Amino acid sequence: MAGDGGTSLLGWAVRGAAAGAAGTTALNAVTYLDMAVRGRPSSSTPERTVETLAEKAHVPIPGDGATRQNRVQGLGPLTGLVAGVGVGVLVGLVRAAGFRSRPLVGTLLVTAVVLVSTNGPMTVLGITDPRTWSATDWVSDLVPHVAYGAVVTTTLDAFDR
Repeated sequence: MAGDGGTSLLGWAVRGAAAGAAGTTALNAVTYLDMAVRGRPSSSTPERTVETLAEKAHVPIPGDGATRQNRVQGLGPLTGLVAGVGVGVLVGLVRAAGFRSRPLVGTLLVTAVVLVSTNGPMTVLGITDPRTWSATDWVSDLVPHVAYGAVVTTTLDAFDR
């Protein structure tokens, strides 16, 4: 492939997964810092998404009471990890195809993809409606996703060196 420096498609997918994991760590760190500084609660949208998806797929989440709730609370953040690593793989594969951009453009593109990948399904499922978000809600969502985009882009740029 042109511009891949001899790295296989699988190699770029793995690099993308690593970049996505690093980006997800940055997103989580920025989110938790925001929660600590402002004293705000965590979002319930990941858990509500798990509940809604399980209901729509007719797949019960096992357990009763606290056990079931604990599973939902574990599955919610896992969906974010899967999305973050998955977007990283996608970006790695785009790199394998030879696409490169300036760091700011790459950050903005990756940020847009991860925002749509995470907020899109929740919006379609009726879990959230970004049209009703306050300016503070938007900042609380955008800033961690920009951190994700910057880390993914920077990490993949480092693999090009």
